[in-house]
Amino acid sequence: MKRTAGILLPITSLPSQYGIGGFTQSAYDFIDWLKEAGQSYWQILPLGPTSYGDSPYQSFSTFAGNPYFINLEALVDEGVLHKEECEAADFGSEPGAVDYEKLYKARYTLLYKAYQRSWITENHDYQHFVRKNKWWLTDYALFMAIKEQYNNVSWDQWPEDIRLRKAHAMTEYYNELFPYVEFHQYMQFKFHEQWSALKAYANQKGIRLIGDIPIYVAMDSADTWAHPELFQLDEQNVPLAVAGCPPDGFSADGQLWGNPLYRWEYHRDTNYEWWISRLAYCFQMYDVLRIDHFRGFDEYYSIPYGEKTAANGHWEKGPGIELFQCMEQHLGRHEVIAEDLGYVTDSVRWLVRETGFPGMKVLEFAFDSRDTGSANDYLPHNYPENSVAYTGTHDNETIVGWFDTITPEEQKAARDYMCDHYTPKDQLYKSFISLVMRSNAKTCIIPIQDYMGLDNSCRMNKPSTVGNNWRWRLKKEDLTEELKEEIRTVTKRYGRLN
Repeated sequence: MKRTAGILLPITSLPSQYGIGGFTQSAYDFIDWLKEAGQSYWQILPLGPTSYGDSPYQSFSTFAGNPYFINLEALVDEGVLHKEECEAADFGSEPGAVDYEKLYKARYTLLYKAYQRSWITENHDYQHFVRKNKWWLTDYALFMAIKEQYNNVSWDQWPEDIRLRKAHAMTEYYNELFPYVEFHQYMQFKFHEQWSALKAYANQKGIRLIGDIPIYVAMDSADTWAHPELFQLDEQNVPLAVAGCPPDGFSADGQLWGNPLYRWEYHRDTNYEWWISRLAYCFQMYDVLRIDHFRGFDEYYSIPYGEKTAANGHWEKGPGIELFQCMEQHLGRHEVIAEDLGYVTDSVRWLVRETGFPGMKVLEFAFDSRDTGSANDYLPHNYPENSVAYTGTHDNETIVGWFDTITPEEQKAARDYMCDHYTPKDQLYKSFISLVMRSNAKTCIIPIQDYMGLDNSCRMNKPSTVGNNWRWRLKKEDLTEELKEEIRTVTKRYGRLN
């Protein structure tokens, strides 16, 4: 098995001129930079359009792409936008952070101008895209158009005729809102056109893209509105139960996510048709697919709808291995990473092992004073070859921030494990990276913040909080030659060079 390495960097975090990272020249430059740094993978976060809270794990569609990523400079080159218009827009004043409120107001105004000037209906490539993707695109575009008509309230607050998709209402809304429906189809066309070009460039350079999908879809999504039969909803499309996590040592009330749960018996009866479509679509989008909360396929936590906390939930059995056998039967063998973090039972371990998918190992979980035995799964000497090792993920503290917040006993345990009591604290992040890179794991993915030795002010997400997440961005000057050579050196040292 070839040993490989990669970097975790969300698209949003790329440097760019217009408020958020996207499919701009900086994305192509980053691919070149990765190649020169000896990397094999670029891992990103989900690419879907985001809703309140800006989390890529709560999207309006599991198939659509985020219009924020569309390269405005490419639209200027096409002649449907003017550079002066882009430069006059207010995307926020912090180059190192995304201002989502200003971005929302400015981006869509510009994109609508581009649509109006595009004569897109006469574009044969656009027509082909719409026909090919009609099975999800029409519902999504109509969903977004209606949503804007009703001031962006959740679809479960729409008038009953359209909330329940009565035939006459569907026709009336489609006809009345057609320019806005077509606008959303146009944005999806541009997103996929630009993403396909970027992915082709990455693959040509020998860089493979690791995509990411949440196991669940959002309640306020085109998926739930268009296909209520897939989910545990009543005859009025109100959830019967929702997803979350039980109380534990970190959260006395557990986590109430609120996503609708799947009606797994329906999926089983339809031979997992929707899941096969979803996965087939993802395997076209990405080279490798990370599935978030993999545990939910074995057992899922069900919380009665209307509960204020997760305390009164219970476990139910998921589809298990049957879904993945069906996937392989229909789609062949594809590369998947199972996000198997958190409380892992023997049955989850069995499922991951049976699928053959690599699980995830996170160094920050290795030195918890409540689990200091040498059998701890997260200690690098225990990483199996068929795993993907991380210093931390988008949900974790940076490695510098983490070391600052753990107890003195845990700090000592980490230094003891590395036989490293002399490296200055401000350089210790390099020792942790080396520790992961020399493990037996086939693949190592390091967040760019950890390679840069950044503290928790540059953290991507703090779970169960809203307001300051998903905002961090690189500045153009951060991707230095010196950093690239450091990364290449450590990658080469441990036999992971691309």
